[in-house]
Amino acid sequence: MKKRLRRLAYLLLILFVVLNIICAIQAYHFTRFVEDYHAAPFHQMGFLDRTSAVLFGLPMAKSIVTDSLKAPHDTVTITTEDHVKLACWSVLHRPGDTIAPKGTIIMFHGHGSCRSGLIPEATAFYNMGWNLFMIDFRAHGNSEGSECSVGIKEAKDVKAAYDYVSSSGEKNIVLYGISMGAATITTAMSDYVSIQPSKIILEMPFATMHDAVDGFVRNMNLPAEPLGTLLTFWGGTEEGVWSFSHKPAEYVKKINCPVLLQWGKEDNRVLKQETDEIFANLASSNKTLVEYDGVGHASLCKNAPQQWTKSVTVFLK
Repeated sequence: MKKRLRRLAYLLLILFVVLNIICAIQAYHFTRFVEDYHAAPFHQMGFLDRTSAVLFGLPMAKSIVTDSLKAPHDTVTITTEDHVKLACWSVLHRPGDTIAPKGTIIMFHGHGSCRSGLIPEATAFYNMGWNLFMIDFRAHGNSEGSECSVGIKEAKDVKAAYDYVSSSGEKNIVLYGISMGAATITTAMSDYVSIQPSKIILEMPFATMHDAVDGFVRNMNLPAEPLGTLLTFWGGTEEGVWSFSHKPAEYVKKINCPVLLQWGKEDNRVLKQETDEIFANLASSNKTLVEYDGVGHASLCKNAPQQWTKSVTVFLK
């Protein structure tokens, strides 16, 4: 009996070690981007490729900027307080335009995307009469770096963008973010009291880093736990941060400006309970929650353009 128990203990220990190795490799790939890498989406892979991706991880390609923005814009480079150069677009209404700019919306994309992923939203905002400032987060698009902390270190990117626009004399600044971009806005406003936008628009922010990782695992049709906990631990360890303390749902308790929170009802990455928690915790007395039927974790503007345009237009008045 003792030998059997000892063998069982050894087997469980080996399984635990192997599982942690797999999660450490997966976390490494999730927080790093590789240039010039191409792979089929996970759901389109065959059995062997899926098995390999689960066991050994799948490198993530660094997003590529495609400039199809028709509104007049200039390329700008800004530098964060930790010396990371960020590539940006400054989209301004020119002298002589029939529309007088209402202010500036600073736009922040999601994990693995870049500023060109926000072109539909940017076009809509520009046509509403807003100037825009669009950045590539560190490790995304044409910005420097290869490592992503999913909103922790990226708060410095939000600060650099806000300071750049504010230094131009702009008084009416709105912050807009999707997914990681939305979560990073809450992080930055918690970390830096100098960030005081007129309004913010948050689309599909996750409640905690642990929740975000659980959503990533669910998207691969794998059990969220214990994989979510192990991936959160290893991702933070490899980035030199304690990821379990990254909680946008707590950060929003410091946000007092008007807030528009938006979420798609078919979202499998960010759950309704996360969205409800964030909305309940927002300190703002002027807050609106808009939910979209039939839309998942994707651009609300592209998938429900009429509802999105109406809710955003009303909020920005």
